[in-house]
Amino acid sequence: MQGADEKIVQALAVGDLDDAPVTDAERALLQFAEIVNEHADQVTAADVERLRQHGWNDEQIAEGVYIMAAFAFFNKVADAFGVPPMGYMKLGRLTP
Repeated sequence: MQGADEKIVQALAVGDLDDAPVTDAERALLQFAEIVNEHADQVTAADVERLRQHGWNDEQIAEGVYIMAAFAFFNKVADAFGVPPMGYMKLGRLTP
């Protein structure tokens, strides 16, 4: 929605990571993001090593985790204060 390829946006909006037209490195990072978002306490050294094998360096991996954590924080705060969704998915004609 921020200038990304429409096919990627559509695939990711419906959770179709397997068919998203992304690079192997991007797919690995997205898979890692799923682990971090759902079970951060279960991230292993092997998960991080898999990212390294796809070309991500430690600084990039750390930055990714920081960004994931920041978005989780913002979403939790918005939920706690009852901030209504902004309707961004409708603007991009997405139907997750």
